[in-house]
Amino acid sequence: MKFFYEVLNIFRPAKNMDFKKVQPTNPNARGIPVPNFKKGTSCLECKACEKVCPTKGIEIVSAKEIVFDYGACLQCGLCAEACGDDKIENSGFIHAYSVDRKALVVSYVDGIPTEYSENVSENVNAFRKITRNTGFQYREVAASGNNSTEAEINASFNAVFDSEASMVRVVASPKHADALVYAGPVGSNMEVPLQIAWDTMPETKALIACGTEAVSGGLFELGKLPKEPDLFIGGDPPRPDVMISAFRYLMGSRKYSFREELSKFVEGRKKH
Repeated sequence: MKFFYEVLNIFRPAKNMDFKKVQPTNPNARGIPVPNFKKGTSCLECKACEKVCPTKGIEIVSAKEIVFDYGACLQCGLCAEACGDDKIENSGFIHAYSVDRKALVVSYVDGIPTEYSENVSENVNAFRKITRNTGFQYREVAASGNNSTEAEINASFNAVFDSEASMVRVVASPKHADALVYAGPVGSNMEVPLQIAWDTMPETKALIACGTEAVSGGLFELGKLPKEPDLFIGGDPPRPDVMISAFRYLMGSRKYSFREELSKFVEGRKKH
């Protein structure tokens, strides 16, 4: 019987994820929190969401303006639970990544995100020229995290997500890597190893902050980095499909703008 299923699987269509059709939202995930001003145009200013946020990623500026730092957001949902007036809700929007750290800090006025143009560094442009058609290899460094991001990285190579089909591969040595991926807040004992791994890599190379702790420190203070990261991936931890989509975006094979997609998403919710 097992042999029969093995033969049958040869003729069945592949069930790998099609990353050309991946959407930034998932109805089964909490995703990032967004303001919901359908029941009114202002926040009650009780600041319950600001107080409960474990990473201090929310700021109530006024009755009409709320600032979310999605680079510090754990996507834990505590702010939505704390908001007694339902002015904050979980969105299911999970693709929170950018090559520009400031793009992940979003100010909402009357529930609408303010406009922002993503800044792409010269190093990212140079990295894309090299990797757009060939992909890249990366070495991952566990920099004082809880290993949840590493678990998702392992899952990114399974038959569903198949990272290598997107031309993104992991290598054992930074000498053979095009990018250095690190997870965790970079504790004091990991600052030097992270720097050594970075210095060992040949140019042109990219530094990738994978997960909320790597982007902002999360619940901890962010340690010293070799340089400003070239890619910031939010989430604690980010899902395998989000990571691979972010890698594809970094190397230029996926066109994506976090702020543009978020604005489209918010506008779509208002119409419904």
